[in-house]
Amino acid sequence: MAVPDFQTLMLPVLREFADGAEHATKDVRQRVADRLRLTPADIAEVLPSGGQTRFANRAAWAIVYMKQAALLESVRRGVYRITSRGQEVLAAPPDQITMQFLERYPEYRDFRARQSAPSDGDGKEGPPTSPAGKAPAPLLTPDEQIRTGYELLRANLASQLLERIRKASPVFFENLVVELLVAMGYGGSYEDAQVVGKSGDGGIDGIIKEDRLGLESIYVQAKRWEGTVGRPIVQQFAGALHGNRARKGVVITTSNFSREAIEYAKNSQIAIVLIDGEQLAEYMIEFGVGVTDVETIRLKRLDEDYFGEE
Repeated sequence: MAVPDFQTLMLPVLREFADGAEHATKDVRQRVADRLRLTPADIAEVLPSGGQTRFANRAAWAIVYMKQAALLESVRRGVYRITSRGQEVLAAPPDQITMQFLERYPEYRDFRARQSAPSDGDGKEGPPTSPAGKAPAPLLTPDEQIRTGYELLRANLASQLLERIRKASPVFFENLVVELLVAMGYGGSYEDAQVVGKSGDGGIDGIIKEDRLGLESIYVQAKRWEGTVGRPIVQQFAGALHGNRARKGVVITTSNFSREAIEYAKNSQIAIVLIDGEQLAEYMIEFGVGVTDVETIRLKRLDEDYFGEE
């Protein structure tokens, strides 16, 4: 099964503290994983940030929220035990412990109030609110909410980039493609690259060095199209490469490629890389072409070594 969201994990996690003893979070995680029959692949799944597994992250947030509601208490670093309130919950457990369930406890309401206070546009994070003014119970941990928000912003930026490129002139697009490849580390400088893009060019819009020494050139075709780029276009480009005794080429489009075009490029004796509109926008964002930084947010975590005496 997939790793449950952190709200679904709260009740199973609390039950592992039912004996009243002190338990380390890593031991609780293992027992919960066994109880839920999570596979090794489920347990090993890493967050996009790469810093922690998804299961460990969600289990940790389950403990954090229950601690804020005084169902659990911290004994020392990484070790918790159940409180009398937590025992009362287990005596008549709900079907699921959710953030809405925890709202009945004043300590938790105070915690949520501190979280949601800056919700008037000051740039700090706060939970989304419903029309009635009540915060819904998101299924994602705060870490995942930040990542999801970032991905939504990035997807929107990618869409804006493609929209603007499609409205630009063919010459602008040809120059953009060469500039992007230079930004990705090919050829050295923009001045070293050639923008061909003229009638009778055989489908070649640019020529760029593969490395700074110019030991080999990469030929570029830029297709600012709305429709799907099919095999005939790629095949024609391969012919142009062959005519120039070139061994490597890149076709970049604002749309996408047909399955036949992809298969042809994959099986071609000449190395041809196909970059569709989605990948083009991602590369532009990654290498800073046509975009600019607006804000940098630094996330911090507790320095456990600083509190090493615990």
